[in-house]
Amino acid sequence: MTLRRLAPVLLFVALLAGCTGAASPSPAAPSTAPSPSPAPSPSPSPTPVATVPNEQLILAGNLFVCSDIPYPPQEFFDEQGNPTGSDIDIGAEIAKRLGLQFHVENTVFNTIIPALTGNKCDIIISAQNITPDRLKQVDMIPFFQAGQSFVVAKGNPKAINTTDDLCGKAIASESGTTESDYIKGTGDYKGKGLSMACTDKGKSPIDLKEFEKDSDALLALSAGQVDAYFADSPVAGYYTVKQPDQFQLSGVPPLETAKEGISVAKDKTALRDAVKAALISMINDGAYGTILKKYGVETGAIQASDIK
Repeated sequence: MTLRRLAPVLLFVALLAGCTGAASPSPAAPSTAPSPSPAPSPSPSPTPVATVPNEQLILAGNLFVCSDIPYPPQEFFDEQGNPTGSDIDIGAEIAKRLGLQFHVENTVFNTIIPALTGNKCDIIISAQNITPDRLKQVDMIPFFQAGQSFVVAKGNPKAINTTDDLCGKAIASESGTTESDYIKGTGDYKGKGLSMACTDKGKSPIDLKEFEKDSDALLALSAGQVDAYFADSPVAGYYTVKQPDQFQLSGVPPLETAKEGISVAKDKTALRDAVKAALISMINDGAYGTILKKYGVETGAIQASDIK
């Protein structure tokens, strides 16, 4: 990911104040690797739970994690502009347990898989639902589970309480997400999208407004440009807690509960297995649960047995 850009950081902080397998490059050419993030990096664990071969990392001794920021509470910038959130903390702990230095690469979600397969990062931790389409491109390790929810203006002025109430409404979501696919009836939702369900009943289709950054989709709701914002449930809930005078959840129950995964290039099986080992150790000793509780998303916890 390109590291933090000042404008989105200021925009996000202001928003909160108003209340989210290619071959590895040769070690002889480190200039092809991404520049380390200035985010704090925990010291490597003195006793790694697994060893990752240098050729499976884009830069030996380091773990570069692609994540699309901001998408709170899973990934966002703190007031000092440093990456934080449950996904970021999980990535940092995985790196520590593998004896690697941790770095964050901020990457637009719509191009995050090409960034991984193009050696811009070693793994992706970015609220990615595990879907058949993504599994064709990368290996995915389950690490969290979430549904999809709609955020509306305080008081729910458009009375969005069922999926039928979405018909004819303007709905904002981040491009490249399962939420956008679900509305359009594309990707894994081909033939069963929410907008198609409207037209099948003789109602007006949903007017989907897609944004490159999730924070811009939320801003569209706060500006009154759309009637609702569609995102993963932890993200949706986080915004309503942070800005209770401005936002609330719609009356539509969470949809399509699904597991999220850590993505690894298909040809990096040793890295994949090492990440699994680190994650399982975190679950077993309680560090994983502590991270989720810190950000109020403990209801999305999975079990070690879910990691295949």
